[in-house]
Amino acid sequence: QVSGGDDEIQQLQKALLDYLDKNTEIDASLVFSRKFYIAQWFRDTTMETEKAIKSQKDEDSSEGTHHAKDVETTGQIMHRAESRKKFLRSIIKSTRSQFSTFRMDSNTVDYEDACLIVRYLASMRPFAQSFDIYLTQ
Repeated sequence: QVSGGDDEIQQLQKALLDYLDKNTEIDASLVFSRKFYIAQWFRDTTMETEKAIKSQKDEDSSEGTHHAKDVETTGQIMHRAESRKKFLRSIIKSTRSQFSTFRMDSNTVDYEDACLIVRYLASMRPFAQSFDIYLTQ
């Protein structure tokens, strides 16, 4: 169980990376999976930030004025993106022994939990959220 918000996603990511790191001795392909997830989450953060800033700029140009509220929102988006990127960079830079300090509780995540975390994080991706539209078309 994790608390809500953006921190929830980071806690789930930490738990999944912990599971993958813990089981690399059993299956060497998990090293690739771990690196893939980190790279994908970093890319997703960058893309989300770019889309949010672009949509705000489009709204501003259509309204003709620039509101202080929009500037504040852009600042919040950038701050959130930077905190996510900082978290991912710290994991990239950490060695295996240092990564153990990021672990939540190594006994709480097993294979079934890891599968559930992967499904939940995948459901948050844009394709999964718009799958019904694709299926209908």
